[in-house]
Amino acid sequence: MTAPPAPGHAPAMTDGAATHLWRPYTQMKTAAPPLEAVATQGSRIRLRDGRDLIDGIASWWTAVHGYNHPHIAQAVSRQLAAMPHVMFGGLTHAPAERLAARLASLLPGDLDHVFLTDSGSVAVEVALKMAAQLWLNRGVAGRTRILAFRGGYHGDTMGAMSVCDPEEGMHRRFGAYLPGQVFADLPVDAAATAALDALLARHRDSLAAVIVEPLVQGAGGMRMHAPEVLATVARLAARHGLPLIADEIFTGFGRTGTLFACEQAGIVPDILCLSKALTGGTMALAATVARSEVFDAFWSDDPAAALMHGPTFMANPLACAAANASLDLFETEPRLAQARSIGECLASGLSPLRDVPGVADVRVLGAIGVVQLDHAPDLATLKARLVGRGVWVRPFGDIVYLTPALTISPDDLAVLIEALVATVREKAA
Repeated sequence: MTAPPAPGHAPAMTDGAATHLWRPYTQMKTAAPPLEAVATQGSRIRLRDGRDLIDGIASWWTAVHGYNHPHIAQAVSRQLAAMPHVMFGGLTHAPAERLAARLASLLPGDLDHVFLTDSGSVAVEVALKMAAQLWLNRGVAGRTRILAFRGGYHGDTMGAMSVCDPEEGMHRRFGAYLPGQVFADLPVDAAATAALDALLARHRDSLAAVIVEPLVQGAGGMRMHAPEVLATVARLAARHGLPLIADEIFTGFGRTGTLFACEQAGIVPDILCLSKALTGGTMALAATVARSEVFDAFWSDDPAAALMHGPTFMANPLACAAANASLDLFETEPRLAQARSIGECLASGLSPLRDVPGVADVRVLGAIGVVQLDHAPDLATLKARLVGRGVWVRPFGDIVYLTPALTISPDDLAVLIEALVATVREKAA
């Protein structure tokens, strides 16, 4: 990585200045000071002290093309010069129109109606609202609850929190504030399938939809399930007349080895949520995409039947320009092949940890590699040891995982794997 640009007016952080920022998922009183990043390039983050860290998680799974890809940077620069933002109420613009058409052409089936927002949590909120209002627009009252799956995670806002795992999730302390939802185990065997079928039948008249993370429950623990499990969820939702919401915020755009995880099960969800890698990790943007049958319930002469949602920065032109440029790269560069190659390297490189004491499981899907420990470690110490080995990895709970950029070089990937393996072995020693 070349030297970063001169920091100019950006002084080094001090203890006093740092306290003005309230950081995510952090106990501010006891946490160590964060590392200060000053530049990025490819799969590397440059710190103010001059160290380069190989990013093993692509900035929470977003930077699929690596950092600072010139094609995305040029697209954003051109859009910035022309029109950085314009409200989307009563106006439209070419970057959003083009992006919606391209997503509709890439997604399976008739997922043709794209509502653009600005974060994954909001994309889920819109999906939940679509599902609830769908029934109201059809003249059916009382169908406001969602069936979600234990172990799942769908976001930090109130509605999204309500469909996260109610016991193990990071949001369980908010239980008294949240809508009461219905929770089930994923139908991984005949008994769980029968239990889900019975639960759907019992609560059908109060349910608005079913929500699932296809193939991987991400921030809830990186739990993986077979495409057949996802197909079973879709089949049972359809049997009970319930829309299926697929949360592909983590899995979308190549992370599982196909452009969208739903493809591997051959299903078409009724509503699909996208974010994170949508812009290649460059700008905040999200999309909630609906099938025609869902959209048709909002197509009316009655103004009250319109979808009642509209974030100020929805369909931001800069973000749409970045997303279009990211889609260009999926068309012109071998991202899916790269994802599969990364998966092969992760599978072989992490496999030796299966025999290490304290390791409960090692699993790989697409460009996702997970090491599950038999108990939650001292995360601060684990993170520091990984940084000491020159890599940026953020373990959580009992999970240490890698989700690198799909463009990571073989050498950098090897360093990531070696650092993770050495750190886990060191913990076991």
